[in-house]
Amino acid sequence: MVVLPVRFERSPRLHPMLSEEPYPVGSRVVVQGKRGPEIATVRGAGEAPERNGRYGAVLRAATPEDLNTWEDLHARAEDLKWLLRARARERRLAVKLVAVEFTLDESLVTISYSADERIELGSLISELRGHTRARVNFAAIGPREQAQMIGTLGACGRENCSSTHLQDFAPVSIRMARDQQLPLNPEKLSGPCGRLLCCLQYEHAQYLELLRDLPRKNARVCHESTGACGKVTKLHPLAGTVDIQTDEGVLFGLPASELRRLQESPAPKAPSAKTPPTRNAAGDEGRVVDGT
Repeated sequence: MVVLPVRFERSPRLHPMLSEEPYPVGSRVVVQGKRGPEIATVRGAGEAPERNGRYGAVLRAATPEDLNTWEDLHARAEDLKWLLRARARERRLAVKLVAVEFTLDESLVTISYSADERIELGSLISELRGHTRARVNFAAIGPREQAQMIGTLGACGRENCSSTHLQDFAPVSIRMARDQQLPLNPEKLSGPCGRLLCCLQYEHAQYLELLRDLPRKNARVCHESTGACGKVTKLHPLAGTVDIQTDEGVLFGLPASELRRLQESPAPKAPSAKTPPTRNAAGDEGRVVDGT
């Protein structure tokens, strides 16, 4: 028994499947997944299974009859998707139907949709009864999953990462853009899904390493050779330089290795035990609140 990584059609994520034989890469196989039997593509060499691993199963190599059935189900699913979209517009349902997918035995049909708020979709089930006897499963997906299933082009001109190679959606924050000294323009930092670009995480760890050797923004520094002193206005982590503005308003671009950081004024001492604790506007005792 070996474990084969397989990929389904609408996602680049690899799923480990237990198989009795090592099918070659690129083979189409019938697998038993969570939803039922489906067609998948082998995307890697077989490995030994782990003792406590949880796997699906490769049932067999896909036959020509399996592939023909799969293509027919895809065509029917596409027709049903447009039918349901029309019915949703007639009922004025604020929902976007992204995909309709059958299992190979047509025992289950999964309808992936996105909506800004909770919505009742039971009225659409009756529209399906005249076209299939499969059980109906509505699956709500987010903007990133929607872009993954549909496939879009990113700002780089290539297909979006979520449709090509990303295995999981790692958390992305605006702090990553700040650390990389990127302009905080939502249009440039957002992907086709409307969320922050997944690629902001790729080089973030390297930027953190580079920033350790640079003074912080707004810190006061002096140039060792010329003696010019000023405030750091901009960082250039890749070049290892910073821009400083002197008290006279002159701007300099200098290597960070040639700068000497000035001692900052000591922080105020904490109140003694006899001093009554201060309260902020919310009445919280002894708590520092950002922006207050």
